[in-house]
Amino acid sequence: MIFQGMLLGSPALAKVEQNTLSYGDLLQKIDANQVTKVEIDPATKIARVTLKGQSSTAPRQEVMLFEQNPELIERLRDKNIDLDVQPSGDNAAVLGVAANLLLLLFLMAVLMFVFRRSSNSSGQAMNFGKSRARFQMEAKTGIKFDDVAGIEEAKEELEEVVTFLKQPERFTAIGARIPKGVLLVGPPGTGKTLLAKAIAGEAGVPFFSISGSEFVEMFVGVGASRVRDLFKKAKENAPCLIFIDEIDAVGRQRGTGIGGGNDEREQTLNQLLTEMDGFEGNTGIIIIAATNRPDVLDSALLRPGRFDRQVIVDYPDLKGRREILDVHARNKKIAPEVSLEAIARRTPGFTGADLANLLNEAAILTARRRKEAVSELEINDAIDRVVAGMERTPLVDGRKKRLIAYHEVGHAIVGTLSPHHNPLEKVTILPRGQALGLTWFTPAEEIGLDSKSQILSSITATLGGRAAEEIIFGNDEVTTGAGNDLEKVTERARQMVTRFGMSELGPVALESPNGEVFLGRDWGNRSEYSEEIAARIDGHVRSIVDHCYKEACRIILENRSLIDMLVDLLLDHETIEGDRFRQIVDEYIQKRKQELVLPSAPLKESV
Repeated sequence: MIFQGMLLGSPALAKVEQNTLSYGDLLQKIDANQVTKVEIDPATKIARVTLKGQSSTAPRQEVMLFEQNPELIERLRDKNIDLDVQPSGDNAAVLGVAANLLLLLFLMAVLMFVFRRSSNSSGQAMNFGKSRARFQMEAKTGIKFDDVAGIEEAKEELEEVVTFLKQPERFTAIGARIPKGVLLVGPPGTGKTLLAKAIAGEAGVPFFSISGSEFVEMFVGVGASRVRDLFKKAKENAPCLIFIDEIDAVGRQRGTGIGGGNDEREQTLNQLLTEMDGFEGNTGIIIIAATNRPDVLDSALLRPGRFDRQVIVDYPDLKGRREILDVHARNKKIAPEVSLEAIARRTPGFTGADLANLLNEAAILTARRRKEAVSELEINDAIDRVVAGMERTPLVDGRKKRLIAYHEVGHAIVGTLSPHHNPLEKVTILPRGQALGLTWFTPAEEIGLDSKSQILSSITATLGGRAAEEIIFGNDEVTTGAGNDLEKVTERARQMVTRFGMSELGPVALESPNGEVFLGRDWGNRSEYSEEIAARIDGHVRSIVDHCYKEACRIILENRSLIDMLVDLLLDHETIEGDRFRQIVDEYIQKRKQELVLPSAPLKESV
């Protein structure tokens, strides 16, 4: 009704706003003999007035009338003014019907929209059990084995998988069985997913790719249904490849936690185990899975017959990093003086993703600085940014800046003069990330294989900053800057005692490397050692840290003048490279040796 009233009333309102007269003005103009003709429309209650001297083309004045207008009719007759009654067609009924039809059509459209949404929802509910794997008859990933570098052993293992699919008769002729599954295990960023893309690009067979989390759904039974649907499609397109990324999302150990685990997830895993190696065979289907958490996977999933091979995709070595840099430098403008070999030597412990990010950051810095090619300066800045974070505003407070300089030089001088320690890369007092100053040492290639002397040298160098603060400024002026250093040395010393057998307790492992990852697995287990052994562990940890701290203080005291000179140089330049730092230290040591070895004076004969 409101809509209909608005539709019907709006034309009249629009007309009233144009060329209107009030009822009183009309009576006054009649009395003044200014009106020549009046036309009355009883349907709309409007009088159209023609004034004297008005042209025939000019619009006439309109006056809203009352229901009864006896006074107006009487005055028009007294003045002998031409009065004409012309009723207009009444369109109100037609407009009312049209308004009602429009409203009815609108309501019908809303109902159709609601019904269509409900039908789509019901259709989606019926499709919950369908597999969401991406399917390609020939996966055109654009990546070949030539684009994968730094992990040659893993490439060789997976190149055999491609040969199995392309020429299976070579192996079946001598009784060899094609492996059913290959599990890629390695830290994040080492190239597991990239290897799967390379297999898809090389194999030339149908390829299914899915993430482990896509099997999990809020509805009961959906995960197992999706597993069945995935393998059904794969059998229809055999021989083919199935790639499951992050399989630990669905393949975690069963029966974990207090009171059991997630039954729905376990049913999904049970269905996956059955499909991989159950009563029904899946000939011609090779499953490739990737994870960086092999410790949480169920043992039934890892046995031969399901995942026959476990390929370790580890950190690349020096040669591997050099090859990875060659791959990622193909589409970048690198200056001729930049040595990729030197970059590879400076980045031990970097994964393929880290090296790709390094060159990308260098390219971004080059574009920001409006240079034509990536130079050595951009590479160095990119390494600093990837390792330590973005550079912040330099410090202004002179006292705080000097304290930080002594702290960082303490790390650098103790590390340089400690035997078996990694070489210094750089020392700086420019803030980066959360650190106000940084001292970087280049780690050795043999990551994870350290001797006792190397660990003790590392602890001593880490305590060099705190030792410098105490010796230079006094015990009351030490700061919280060494908080993270103390955490590291305490943890490292405890590992020497409880895991590596590098103490008087003997070659025994008293603690496991990693705690139990599932809640409830260690419920009711006794402690691995007694309270007496725990007290002895604490004593040995303290003894190791105290010995290393005293050694750091000794190095600081014996080289006090050298440290003062290096601090002044660091305050002036804010950064000292490792080669320059070692050169200054060697020159100082040689000079001190010459001063200690003085020529003996000739003895005079006594009379």
